[in-house]
Amino acid sequence: MSPDTPSVATGDAAEAEAPTRIAPATLEELVERAEIVICCGSGGVGKTTSAAVLALRAAQQGRRAVVVTIDPARRLADALGLDGIGNTATRIEGPWAGELSAVMLDTKSTFDSVVARYAGDDEQAERILSNRFYRNISGALSGTQEYMAMEKLYELQADDAFDVVVVDTPPSRHALDFLDAPRNLTRFLDHRLYRVLTAPTRGVMKAVNAAAVSFVRSVSKIVGAEVFDDAIAFFQAFEGMEEGFRERADAVLQLLDDPRTAFVLVASPRRDTVAEAHYFADRLGEADIPVAALIVNKVHPSFSDQLPEALRERSRTLAGGDLGGLYRNLADFALIAAREDEHLDGLAEQVAPAPVVRVPYLRSDVHDLDGLTEIADHLFGAPPS
Repeated sequence: MSPDTPSVATGDAAEAEAPTRIAPATLEELVERAEIVICCGSGGVGKTTSAAVLALRAAQQGRRAVVVTIDPARRLADALGLDGIGNTATRIEGPWAGELSAVMLDTKSTFDSVVARYAGDDEQAERILSNRFYRNISGALSGTQEYMAMEKLYELQADDAFDVVVVDTPPSRHALDFLDAPRNLTRFLDHRLYRVLTAPTRGVMKAVNAAAVSFVRSVSKIVGAEVFDDAIAFFQAFEGMEEGFRERADAVLQLLDDPRTAFVLVASPRRDTVAEAHYFADRLGEADIPVAALIVNKVHPSFSDQLPEALRERSRTLAGGDLGGLYRNLADFALIAAREDEHLDGLAEQVAPAPVVRVPYLRSDVHDLDGLTEIADHLFGAPPS
């Protein structure tokens, strides 16, 4: 963030100095004020495109924006018209007053950087990085991606090169798992089994009771003694690094709860995706996090103020001619639009007073900056001059 960005305060100082949580009246205001914007929603609703558009708008406003995806697909790169995006920020040139960059999370590379940061010395870092068990799990262990996403978010937020970080989450119900990742990590570090596995070189078998010995032997038979030895060596190599992980996990939790962090819910007007959006809103509510804005993509226009029934009746009176067919089409559009409104009414009420912005169904998918600019025009109107 910019050098004059205040750090997250704690204790009594936090009560005295903490800024007011962002409660924007418009999406434009949100992009102007937020320092972190996290886009969440189910797959296929235009979440990746929305994240890219929000970052684009921030750049148009003159801010230094970076958009990051933890989705391994190429959707973000495609939307930005890039051949590929790596684990470090890629600058995107364009006609905007600010700056626009993009990052795609590489879980293993981020994990490697975390190990190097928290290791007591180069030798400890090398023991971990060269361990076969670590190499096998560093990019695939359940929960690793979510925690490393938080590490990358924290890293980018702390970078003076950026004013705002926009995060595109995975296209599934697990998109908000990173909310729990810091707590899950600290619980694991405090677990008795972890303390057993990180016992010093005097030997694990001496550090556990008879039941645990039996368990360790059983695991060795199933996975093989060599694999188990690699795992033990991996956990023992982490000795002394736990406090660094705990401190970072606490800092990430504060960051997620910071008033300058805004969660944007992205949906489409279909019944199933609206149901998913209700789930995400509930999930955020459980964490005492308000939805800062709702973006609804792929909304059908009604093309008429008349009710579908009236248009359908009009088509019958004009049956047999071209005008009758046109009225039937108009009635169909009006019916679809009316049903979409019904689906969305409850969702808009659930996230109130968050602003709700609708993007119409476009003629083609967004695959370049021109397409993103068109979406931005629907979300915000003309860009700032």
